Amino acid sequence: MLNKIKQFFKEVKIEIKKVVFPTKDELIGSTWVVIITVIVISIFLGIVDLSLSKLVGIALR
Repeated sequence: MLNKIKQFFKEVKIEIKKVVFPTKDELIGSTWVVIITVIVISIFLGIVDLSLSKLVGIALR
């Protein structure tokens, strides 16, 4: 059991060396893409929600 655990961590160490981490500029660019996407989607969903609530209000009168 102990040998399996040791082997696991050896493999983890090997695999972590293969990982390519983003540069600072890539990370900042990706972060801006996420922030802008979240803002655009939230505005869209807000408009849809407002429109549907107005339609339901009209339909219930």
